[in-house]
Amino acid sequence: MEDVLIRGGREEDLPAVLDLIHELAAYTGFSDQVDNSVARMKEDGFGPNPIYGLLVAEQDGVILGTSIYYYRYSTWKGKRLYLEDLVVKERMRKKGIGKLLFEATMKKSLAEKCSGLMWQVLDANANAIEFYKKYNTSFDRQFINCSLDAKSIKHILKIN
Repeated sequence: MEDVLIRGGREEDLPAVLDLIHELAAYTGFSDQVDNSVARMKEDGFGPNPIYGLLVAEQDGVILGTSIYYYRYSTWKGKRLYLEDLVVKERMRKKGIGKLLFEATMKKSLAEKCSGLMWQVLDANANAIEFYKKYNTSFDRQFINCSLDAKSIKHILKIN
């Protein structure tokens, strides 16, 4: 899209970005899993020690999409850029905005001298899988994602 601007995200973008996160969660059937907030995102991304970055797709002052990323370290590959979420407003999908955001994220990984770009895609999200296939993406079926939430960690460690 000609008049869509891809730029670094700013604090004032966070309410729209969180709305996109909620939209993605609803689209994938995980609405009940989002407990993030604008305040937490502000602290985590714009505080003294930011742990994530974001790009936004903007048109006429309206945020249409976002790419949220952070750096991770692979003992096998070194510094990597991890794409946490790539979201475009549902009504604006299939118009090239995701392509603009994804390619800007790839450029960011190169500019930051990362050895590559990694991300997850929900196996039920066929549209996203087809999108990534256009980029000759390698789909890893070997590693299983694991997680513990803070409540579980406290229970295991017997912390109140």
